[in-house]
Amino acid sequence: MMIGARRLFRMQGPLLGLIGLMFVIYFGQAIFGPGWYQNLMAVPGEVVASWDALRTGSFSPVIWREFGTLLSCAFLHGSIEHVTFNILYFWIFGALLAELLGWRWMLVIFFVTAIGASATHVVLNREEFIPMLGASGALMGFEGAYLGLAVRWSLPDPHVWPMSRSIPPGQLALLAVIGVIFDYTAILGGVDAGIAYGAHVGGFTTGLLMAALVVPKPRMAGLRR
Repeated sequence: MMIGARRLFRMQGPLLGLIGLMFVIYFGQAIFGPGWYQNLMAVPGEVVASWDALRTGSFSPVIWREFGTLLSCAFLHGSIEHVTFNILYFWIFGALLAELLGWRWMLVIFFVTAIGASATHVVLNREEFIPMLGASGALMGFEGAYLGLAVRWSLPDPHVWPMSRSIPPGQLALLAVIGVIFDYTAILGGVDAGIAYGAHVGGFTTGLLMAALVVPKPRMAGLRR
């Protein structure tokens, strides 16, 4: 039992640390207020302005700080409901990726899809100056990566808390597909609702492409026949 617990912590420890960091940062937001974190949110219009300045040969620290918000915004949340709901699914799909690929690949997918999600939102809202925050883009990146693995390989049935029983990989991947379909529909329909649908789609697509083109064969996975 002790060996199993140690192996589980070694596999999932970095993911738990990432989740814990997000909660700590959220409580910091609640305690210190917007002045503490407002420069860490991604603002599409400001990122685009920094890109234009970079193309003209300017390399000021302000420019690089704006690019950094493409990642830092993924650690911020707007409410306790926002962070809790995101972290629930973040845990489920992140734990599955850590089990299948190892925690290092899980972290790589998180960082790459978080940036890909933010960049997609910026591209789709170039003239907008409304700040964006939240880990939902990286969460969708985890879902897209899991879908890519499920399509490419024969995966074992996932069994991760809080799911009460193992669910066939195809059914869990279908859940991710349904979610991203809503996001595509919202973008095409011009729906706003204060949700960064473009970030969801960008994160999902980035994760899917990584699973299809970059990541190695998962642990305990077989070839599709």
